[in-house]
Amino acid sequence: MRLRNGSRLLLMRYREAAEASDTSPFVALKRNWPLYVFEAIELSLFMLSACAFSVLLFDPSWPAFQLIPSDVIRRALMGIAMGITAVVIIHSPMGKRSGAHFNPAVTLSYLRLGKINVWDAMFYVLFQFAGAVAGVAAAATILGSNLATPPIDYAITIPGRYGTTSAFIAELFMSGFFMTIVLALSNRVRLARYVSSSVGILIALYIFLFAPISGVGINPARTTGSALFAGIWTASWLYFVAPLLGMFSATEVYVQINGVDCVLCAKLHTGSDSPCPFNCHFPGHRGVLDPPVASNQPVVGTARRS
Repeated sequence: MRLRNGSRLLLMRYREAAEASDTSPFVALKRNWPLYVFEAIELSLFMLSACAFSVLLFDPSWPAFQLIPSDVIRRALMGIAMGITAVVIIHSPMGKRSGAHFNPAVTLSYLRLGKINVWDAMFYVLFQFAGAVAGVAAAATILGSNLATPPIDYAITIPGRYGTTSAFIAELFMSGFFMTIVLALSNRVRLARYVSSSVGILIALYIFLFAPISGVGINPARTTGSALFAGIWTASWLYFVAPLLGMFSATEVYVQINGVDCVLCAKLHTGSDSPCPFNCHFPGHRGVLDPPVASNQPVVGTARRS
């Protein structure tokens, strides 16, 4: 009975988010386009960093490859670099404002939880894909042929030597555990401050532990950006299915245990120094992404306190 009630509450929350959305995507775009652009820039910067550090650490023609012969150490350094990159993006002014999802699976999970409106979620996802492509394009312009040649191949994510099944299981686990940690911390006021650092640590550990298995995607847009330039789409379906399935499953389990009303916000940075763009109930956050109720009401960062 509790499982059925939890599922019903989750469905009701999703429907509420859908009903609160503008019927016209053009209105949503006009009102919140800066947030969408921020998401694109965030993932663009993440991809630029991923490509740059891939070349720096794994291109045999670069000094670091010769100075650090151990693949394990280089992979650990790669993980640390990308973990720090994620934390910096989350704490950047753009990340604080948009929520720093820069991952379609994260955004769609929060749509499932009713924390972001439908058209805003769709534009978030669209701009995230555009940002991933733009980031790899920028990296290709800066790094040239070094980014295109093996073993770099535009930092693609493909199954490793253990095969497609192992890669799918790894991506499923990483995505589910990622969302579980984010929900467990972000919805507890005393622990919410640790979300960004936890995300950075998880990314570092994932790259160190799972890069040989799946390449560590857990982000459909990130996979698309690299694959588009490399022209390599090996088992690309799993980098779409596993992250969505893993994160959706994590949200469902969280709701069954804690209830949908315990989901406070969709930000990865919970500080109150920026208006909150979501259907938010986190103490101290300012503003939501709901449609304005009056013509003279601000449309971005509406001043409505929980």
